[in-house]
Amino acid sequence: MIRAIALLTFLFAPTISGAQCETVLFDGAEFTACEVEMAEADVRLFLRDEAGTVLGTFGRVDSVLPEGARLAIAMNAGMFHEDRSPVGLYVEDGEQEMRIITSDGPGNFGLLPNGVLCLDEGAASVIESRTFEESPPSCRHATQSGPMLVIDGALHPRFLPDSDSYNIRNGVGVNASGDRMWMVISDQAVNFHHFARFFRDYLQTPNALYFDGRVSRLHAPEIGRSDLGFPIGPILGVVVDDLVDRTVDETVDGGQGDG
Repeated sequence: MIRAIALLTFLFAPTISGAQCETVLFDGAEFTACEVEMAEADVRLFLRDEAGTVLGTFGRVDSVLPEGARLAIAMNAGMFHEDRSPVGLYVEDGEQEMRIITSDGPGNFGLLPNGVLCLDEGAASVIESRTFEESPPSCRHATQSGPMLVIDGALHPRFLPDSDSYNIRNGVGVNASGDRMWMVISDQAVNFHHFARFFRDYLQTPNALYFDGRVSRLHAPEIGRSDLGFPIGPILGVVVDDLVDRTVDETVDGGQGDG
């Protein structure tokens, strides 16, 4: 039985940015989940500026966007080294910076199976890393992280319900058709099992990928949130054009001067 109670729902321009956020209580813990309609939203990965310097913060990503565009939703999007370069596969706007890593290893990244978030035109997918390596799909943007949270509807086999490893955690899940993606952060410390069940049981995503803990943060200014902290590596973001937003709003309202 799913024990979930919706507390608050925050909506911001869902027909323009293709995204909305809500905070829910699931099995005793609060989570903020931002739902993204892939056909409507401009979803990208960000790592470096034109000079090759790692951006590292939501504010710096905003600063490199074209005039009129802004970052509507964002979160850290995968593990990174001390120099903030990505640990595993990283592709941005079709350019690969780091290759895929499929060997097991230390830390959460090496807790196989891990996976890849692949973003292409109007679609998102979360794919187990070795499956991805065997038959790489077309990805305009891609970031590898680990472990997988949900794999074809099943929780990662290493997750324990009574684990005492608690952290603020964030990750991403997609629906079966790939036209809808959820960017999720726990608003309080949870273990892996609890976090993964939120994706499987509440969001009902067949596949979901862990991004990080401890450094997890969310940028969603429409709900009054932009988490601070030391600089991070890859960033997953939804970009909106304020000029387009205003034009559409005026059309929906009947134009300026209508009263």
